[in-house]
Amino acid sequence: MAGLGKGRRISGDERTALIAELRDRYIAGESIRSLSLSTGRSYGFIHRLLVESDVDLRGRGGNTRGAKTG
Repeated sequence: MAGLGKGRRISGDERTALIAELRDRYIAGESIRSLSLSTGRSYGFIHRLLVESDVDLRGRGGNTRGAKTG
């Protein structure tokens, strides 16, 4: 994914290929944040492409406040 620098317009077949790759990596378990860092694009850009690809986005991880322990 070379040349995906911030601000560069991505369209057509290149955008379609990028969406497919990001969708596959996300489904395989990679986070949006990780995809963002590896491509040099913003979190919002990656999120928007995943939404366009109709992928089911995972919920936020980490601690849940107020969870019952017993």
